[in-house]
Amino acid sequence: MEQRMLGRTGRSVSVIGLGTWQLGADWGDVREEDALGVLRAAYDTGVRFFDTADVYGDGRSERLIGAFLRELGDHDVMVATKAGRRMPQVPEHYTLENLRAWTDRSRENLRVERLDLVQLHCPPSAVYESDAVFDALDVLVDEGRVASYGVSVETRAEALAAIARPNVASVQLILNMLRLAPLEAVLPAAAEANVGIIVRVPLASGLLSGKYDERTTFSEDDHRSYNREGKAFDIGETFAGVPFETGLEAVRRLAPLVPEGATMAQFALRWIIDQPGVSTVIPGARNVEQTRGNAAAAALAPLSSDALAGVEAIYDELIAPLVADRW
Repeated sequence: MEQRMLGRTGRSVSVIGLGTWQLGADWGDVREEDALGVLRAAYDTGVRFFDTADVYGDGRSERLIGAFLRELGDHDVMVATKAGRRMPQVPEHYTLENLRAWTDRSRENLRVERLDLVQLHCPPSAVYESDAVFDALDVLVDEGRVASYGVSVETRAEALAAIARPNVASVQLILNMLRLAPLEAVLPAAAEANVGIIVRVPLASGLLSGKYDERTTFSEDDHRSYNREGKAFDIGETFAGVPFETGLEAVRRLAPLVPEGATMAQFALRWIIDQPGVSTVIPGARNVEQTRGNAAAAALAPLSSDALAGVEAIYDELIAPLVADRW
């Protein structure tokens, strides 16, 4: 699989990574053996970047990855985790003491001496203005607890603030065919600053898989049920903030643009890979079949200019009026 440098980390990563939120919680139950099967399938298909967080299943996702990497032995997988959401979201909690404790817990879960990459997990906007927070992260690097650090963001303004920090190695953001706003300013700024871009929610919580319709339902413990109005966390994390029915209509219009022999999900992932400045994209998967299907997107040819223009036209008509100014 194609490898790209992940910004200031100095590490190369596969263009298709694996997001592991669903292996921890909030996507319905995933059995341990199924979760390990997803990790094995990802590795076998060339995936060399796993993204997790300390709050995914209260550390379950990290522990599963740690168990898999121990099973694997010597490996070339880069693991990124996130920290900061184990306490109420107020800037005062982002202290060196707390950051050290959070990262130490992740080191234990992942069974490593040093974390490859730790990302602030969509912190309050005021955190981006705090020199003390980024000084604390520098201390963790100096102490050998963390190799590199980055930020997972919700908005374009937060992304640009993170990119301006001299030691931020990467920015994780939402980018997909229903969320085009970062293309205009954020990705060029990241490329100029040598900051890696990690793309999450690439399939808009499954909307861009093309497998949903108006009759689709989700279990009560799935965020696609309980967070549609943004009651649990930022609504932009669920269906990329697009109303479900509008998203379905957009997918119907996108379907004719899918290259022959590809699935809608693979088309959506290839679209992201084709955007200048993207380092890696981290679709989630609940089973081996989804994992292998996602990885296969890296083998598709770059999309045609007509397909790219078609995506933009559908976004401008249906989606931009709803989300373009929000994130």
